[in-house]
Amino acid sequence: MQRRGCAGCHQSPSWVTGEWSVAAASALDSCRQRLLHSTHGSPSHLPSEELESLWEPDQSSMEAEENIGGLAAELITHKAKRQERKRQELLALALGVKVHTFRGPHWCEYCANFMWGLIAQGVRCSDCGLNVHKQCSKLVPSDCQPDLRRIKKVFSCDLTTLVKAHNATRPMVVDMCIREIELRGMKSEGLYRVSGFSEHIEDVRLAFDRDGEKADISASAYADINIIAGALKLYFRDLPIPVITFDLYSKFIQAAKLPNAESRLEAIHEGLLQLPPAHYETLRYLMAHLKRVTMFEKYNLMNAENLGIVFGPTLMQPPEQNALTTLNDMRQQKLVVQLIIEHEDVLF
Repeated sequence: MQRRGCAGCHQSPSWVTGEWSVAAASALDSCRQRLLHSTHGSPSHLPSEELESLWEPDQSSMEAEENIGGLAAELITHKAKRQERKRQELLALALGVKVHTFRGPHWCEYCANFMWGLIAQGVRCSDCGLNVHKQCSKLVPSDCQPDLRRIKKVFSCDLTTLVKAHNATRPMVVDMCIREIELRGMKSEGLYRVSGFSEHIEDVRLAFDRDGEKADISASAYADINIIAGALKLYFRDLPIPVITFDLYSKFIQAAKLPNAESRLEAIHEGLLQLPPAHYETLRYLMAHLKRVTMFEKYNLMNAENLGIVFGPTLMQPPEQNALTTLNDMRQQKLVVQLIIEHEDVLF
């Protein structure tokens, strides 16, 4: 394809794109040579070295490019370090531990070797304070003895961890609340169904977290027994792993769906035997208490079915936080707790 020349040049040269590139390069080189060797014209007073520099790459530009290249390399290195750190954190999460950055020299308490690095050198058990390499954490037995000084609170603390830390069979919250309820609340109408003031229930929570076994939940501190009952229910709801654990949830739900009454009890009994010791003992103690509550049904109007409605969603929670699943399973949750209360003496 041909192109017309400039209207002011009275010329009509024509060329194709490839020919124009070659011609332009040749003309530019010719101008460069004339400029370097010319004795006439304004640039002739410059030394040939300076004239040559007009055509050489600018040194400052080269240095800027080198700086940019160095910055890019530094960014790439930083990104690689971040990715490696993220990979280590994901590995630690997969192992069920939390990566920890130690200040100063530290040695692995499992293999006795030095922990290298400046950050994320290993992991620290939040319960007992054991410091080990990330890889060594896979070899450490999981049944550590929690250090009571590391247990920051009572509510929302893992049930097994709390029991081990206090060297008890059940959480003291359960013992203290049930003792207080049986002392002055067994004939209270709507026990566990009627809710106490949420502000006072929160006060009880804070008292247990702050004072532990020294928390005052007596009638002089909280005259309304529904506050103590509400605090007990809140404790069970806030457990990170419910009393009936996530692993066994579906087993209990399927047991409740069995048409034969005897088969249901057998399946529930099998599920109870698979609970961790702390969960089993806590549930056993609670069910025995609720069985005694039903003996005062004439006064408190709370039978096993009503208590099952209250405690079903409290003691059992589906592994996936799905509102539809919880809604569909509410009938089975109620039935499981109801059957355990009614047959407490047989199942435990």
